[in-house]
Amino acid sequence: MALLLNIETATTNCSVSLSKDGETFALKEDNDKGYSHAERLHVYIKALFEEHNIESSQIDAVAVSKGPGSYTGLRIGVSTAKGLCFALDKPLISVSTLKALAHQVKTDNGVIVAMLDARRMEVYASVFDANYNEIREIKAEVLDADAYAFYLEQGKVYFVGNGVEKTKTIITHPNAVFVDDKLPSAREMGALADLKYKKSDTEDVAYFEPYYLKDFVALKPKAK
Repeated sequence: MALLLNIETATTNCSVSLSKDGETFALKEDNDKGYSHAERLHVYIKALFEEHNIESSQIDAVAVSKGPGSYTGLRIGVSTAKGLCFALDKPLISVSTLKALAHQVKTDNGVIVAMLDARRMEVYASVFDANYNEIREIKAEVLDADAYAFYLEQGKVYFVGNGVEKTKTIITHPNAVFVDDKLPSAREMGALADLKYKKSDTEDVAYFEPYYLKDFVALKPKAK
């Protein structure tokens, strides 16, 4: 029974969980609408270990949300995960941020669009069936009234993630179902990470990089 530490920092939610054999049994997270992962992440990890009387050396692997998402958030999460893997000599597992997010929706039919807010009217999104199989790859796309029309004409479409707020101002199709106030969480990572652990589907700790989807662009500060 694998004991895994799961780290999610792709959005403003700083989230850490412990899972055993795919079942999450401990979670610590906080979304204060700002990025404070650098201050909180190590504190949360230490607190989880202490609260459950677990030594860090007892975990079998570290799983990290690989993106897409916030450039800074992903860097902090991946750097922390890699540091733990090096220090403890444990394998690193990457979990798709959007696939884990999709697991927050439970449905027997229709499709799930997991989406994260990007700049202006853009989102990072992927489409999954009711069994969480990816049926359309991750894209960075600009929203308009016809977005996801192909899926909406076939049945219910569940939109989940922090891209929902602006999506529901544009898409008014009756088959659209908006799941509000959801962010990626380490809660859903345990089951996905456990499946990869059992298949020895791990990453090269030295060379693994987050999946940014788009290149990071540093903006010049405005002249005063």
